[in-house]
Amino acid sequence: MAFDGTWKVDRNENYEKFMEKMGINMVKRKLAAHDNLKLIITQEGNKFTVKESSTFRSIEIIFELGVTFNYSLADGTELSGAWALEGDKLVGKFKRLDNGNALNTVREIIGGEMVQTYTYEGVEAKRIFKKE
Repeated sequence: MAFDGTWKVDRNENYEKFMEKMGINMVKRKLAAHDNLKLIITQEGNKFTVKESSTFRSIEIIFELGVTFNYSLADGTELSGAWALEGDKLVGKFKRLDNGNALNTVREIIGGEMVQTYTYEGVEAKRIFKKE
């Protein structure tokens, strides 16, 4: 699949404002903007494995399309939701466990880059990854 491979964050758009809306303090926002995030994505049918490594942590997330699972962001925010494949986009619909607010994420390949778009409470941000 198109998402398979090793992806390294290259740049962010509006990421600081997004994190601020999420309630992440200024020190963590400054650090997160330079986290050197790397994603290693493999897909086998409807099952995805995402190995995430950054300045803050290294974790492995395994999920199946359409199956709800729990996930913790690097700042400790806990989410519950599921990913779906909509055309050529991976669409994640999550809810925060602390306040029930929706956090939606879309991963898509545009011009050879993986663009991850986050939307929370009307604020949209993008993280753009280059394939290694």
